[in-house]
Amino acid sequence: MITLYGIKNCDTVKKARKWLEQNAVEYRFHDFREDGMNTVPLTSWLEQFGWEQVLNRRSTSWRALDDAQKDAMDNTSAAALANETPTLIKRPVLTKGGDILFGFKADTYASIAK
Repeated sequence: MITLYGIKNCDTVKKARKWLEQNAVEYRFHDFREDGMNTVPLTSWLEQFGWEQVLNRRSTSWRALDDAQKDAMDNTSAAALANETPTLIKRPVLTKGGDILFGFKADTYASIAK
């Protein structure tokens, strides 16, 4: 089963959801804000990919961090910050079995979502 993690009003998440629906791909949507962070496998993502790939360093949330927080960033601090501010996580996150994709690209989704 595919799970798509994100925030429902995020434009990129909207594009991913639209693509999945247009391609008749069944998925479950987990909204970081509405459904909470308790069941999000954030620690696993950080261990597997590192904070540099999990956090969106182009986001407004990232720019709002002070330089000391950015300079001292590691997986542990990233987990704490992302749990407090889920908008720091690169969105959407698509999981299917052991496959995990950050962001949305139609061609990549086509290879994993079928």
